[in-house]
Amino acid sequence: MERLAYPDRKIRMVLDTDTYNEIDDQFAVIYALKSPERMQVEAFYAAPFFNELSTGPRDGMEKSYNELEKISGLLPEMGEMPIYRGSAEYLPGADTAVESDAARNLVERAMASPDDDPLYVVAIGAITNVASAILMEPRIVEKIVVVWLGGHALQWADTKEFNLFQDIHASRVVLDSGVPLVLVPCFGVASHLQTTLSEIREYVKDSGPAGNYLYETFRDCSTDHFAYSRVIWDIANIAYLNNGDWTPSALVHSPRLSEDFRWSVDTSRHLIRYVHAVDRNAIFRDLFTKLKG
Repeated sequence: MERLAYPDRKIRMVLDTDTYNEIDDQFAVIYALKSPERMQVEAFYAAPFFNELSTGPRDGMEKSYNELEKISGLLPEMGEMPIYRGSAEYLPGADTAVESDAARNLVERAMASPDDDPLYVVAIGAITNVASAILMEPRIVEKIVVVWLGGHALQWADTKEFNLFQDIHASRVVLDSGVPLVLVPCFGVASHLQTTLSEIREYVKDSGPAGNYLYETFRDCSTDHFAYSRVIWDIANIAYLNNGDWTPSALVHSPRLSEDFRWSVDTSRHLIRYVHAVDRNAIFRDLFTKLKG
């Protein structure tokens, strides 16, 4: 319960990201690095993904690793921060971890954490690396807090969301493990974090190499930006750590995840923190201000 309380202080964190999958991960990586007053980023983990941008989970993870390397060359803040390759496949079963440098590093880093200074594991992709680490060393649930962008809002008709859907075994491991979890849903919550090319051009472009990179990435994500907006989902997790007032939340019982990707309530289960809204304007104002600074 103490670790589910909002961390009104600077925290230590690692960021687990499928960086090549979308354009929002890049925003989240840079937002985290531009928020040193609230978070100390210790490492980055490349997460697997499989869609039209990859030939399989391994390829998606490798592309995400390379994208993190690319961002590292743009941001002095990223400096010598280590980047670890994650899982090359999804969990083959509910009790079977997948070996990776990322999962091993998470176990080592978590177990070295003082009891009064938990490691925040910010996950904005498939939760495979984190679930594998928990299966490798279950004691890390006493040393970490997971902040995961996964699934849709609890009232949504289904929760067949990309991060959660890719690896149902990993999703269940995290939801069932009892690890202190902050769940940030996509549709119904983070889906309010929409912006446009004109706004990005006005407030992000020319904000140094990183700002130009984000602008070009946004510009190239569509061939027609007329009356077009895009969700930058993943900054919701960083916003939560920056200011709890921008991401109202409540304690709820950890939901059960069905085979057909639906939530169900079981009041006998442990509690998690559930983010149920976002202040879109405050979050983008903070991001744009930090990029300009």
